[in-house]
Amino acid sequence: MEFISTKNAPQAIGPYSQAVVVNGMVYTSGQIALTPEGVMLENDITVQTKQVLKNLEAVLVASGSGLNSVVKCTIFLASMDDFATVNALYEATFGTHKPVRSTVAVKTLPKNALVEIDAIALI
Repeated sequence: MEFISTKNAPQAIGPYSQAVVVNGMVYTSGQIALTPEGVMLENDITVQTKQVLKNLEAVLVASGSGLNSVVKCTIFLASMDDFATVNALYEATFGTHKPVRSTVAVKTLPKNALVEIDAIALI
């Protein structure tokens, strides 16, 4: 088991790792709209989703993987009203690669984020 940490994504805000590599797979922690410096971005779903996907990619790359190796994502939304916007940005990021996915609405996310995404990917 290898625990992953990269300065190209925000550091964990609790007692967990950005990702862990096990048996040729990487499991990422959920990413929210923190910059790598730890600044929470504005309360705008487009701005936050773009940062979340950028953070997710940085953690995957640090793990020896990438977006085209993602098998599954889970998206957590503070409001299902943002589903279409997040979906469009997600599609633009992943292109023709279409990993399986779950999307759920939750009451509250860390730091009052609007969106959080985690992933499971091949190395």
